[in-house]
This record gives sequence, structure tokens and C-alpha cells, in this order.
Amino acid sequence: MNTLRDPKVAPVIDRMYAEASDQMTQLRERGDEIRAAKTAQERADAFSDFYLPVTPESGQLLYTLVRATRPALVVEFGMSLGLSAIHLASAVRDNGSGRVVTTELSAAKVAAAKASFAEVGLDDLITVLEGDATQTLAGIEEPVDFVLLDGWKDLYVPVIQLLAPKLSTGALVIADNTGMADAQPYVDYVRDPANGYVGVSFPVRNSDAMEISCRA
Repeated sequence: MNTLRDPKVAPVIDRMYAEASDQMTQLRERGDEIRAAKTAQERADAFSDFYLPVTPESGQLLYTLVRATRPALVVEFGMSLGLSAIHLASAVRDNGSGRVVTTELSAAKVAAAKASFAEVGLDDLITVLEGDATQTLAGIEEPVDFVLLDGWKDLYVPVIQLLAPKLSTGALVIADNTGMADAQPYVDYVRDPANGYVGVSFPVRNSDAMEISCRA
């Protein structure tokens, strides 16, 4: 069984990726405006119309990893418009157990993503926490088995430090866009053996990568 190929899910994923592709010209045109945003809220507002998704190949990788590891709780930092959460929740559905908790600062994106989750029939598996992830994720009390970091790169370290006491032994932590300069502090952090992770950089684009780490 592969929910990603379900006739209710696959066309929505294809549509969302097509819309994301169509946005690239507009995203480049608004580059100066977006780069001028400083705070997390300003950046969220500037990007409120844009998908900023994982690549289709990365989505398949996330699905595969969740199927293989069968996490009881998946936590995502940076939902955007929900493409990665759909991949994560599809894997949870096919595992027959587990749930996804995802976070997003943009109210507009929260509303749009919730509509997409309902459209594909995965809304029962996804809890959306709206607001600052460094605050909303503090309320998680149960063990976390799988983490996707795909929000603002300068928050990767604070978010993983917040979640660290809740990570189960062997938990997987996947960080997207770690080829970007502002993700380097996170890469340095998880590659420092003193912080308790082992992992590898996995190329997902010509100039970018995912950092795949395990809580040792």
C-alpha cells in the first residue's frame, strides 16, 4: 500500500508541485523584498504565498524513511503549505500507526495547508501548531521518534536543542537545505560527537543537501 499513489492524494501532490514550480519567477522577482525581512514573523509574512517545498525526490525519501522506522510521533519544523507533511502523514497512514505534529508561523499557510490535508484525507493524522515553533514545540511531552527540520535555517539549532530531551534513542533527524550557508551552524552542531548524533550529508540537488542524523 502506498498512499502517495492514492487517486485522492497523488493529483493533489502533482498540483501542488506544479504551483510551486510556477512561483519560481515571482519568487526571484521579489528577492530583494524577501531578503529585507529580518524577524521570523517578517520572513513568514514575506513568504506566505510561496510553497518552498522539499523536492519530489526528498518527499519520496521522507516517505521511505518513515515507513522504515515506523515512528510513533513525527515532528516537523516548518510546514509551509504542507507538501512535506502530506508525504510524512502518507507514510504514517501506511504504517498503520503514528501521527504527525507540524509547525507554521504563517496563519495564511496554516489555513491553506489544513484545507489540503482535509482534501487528501490525512487531516486526522496531522496536528498543526500555529505560531513560533520555539514556543509551540515546548508543549510536546511524549517521545519524539522522527524530526524534519525545514523552516528558517538559523532556528535549526534552537529547535533541535528544544526537542533533544524528548528524542527517543535512535530517533532520526532530517534537516533540509543544509547546503545553504545559514544552515552551517546546525551542520557543525550535529556533527560534533559531543552532542550525541551520528549522520551523513545526503545530496538532494546539485548544490544542496539533507543532513540525516540519528540520535545515538
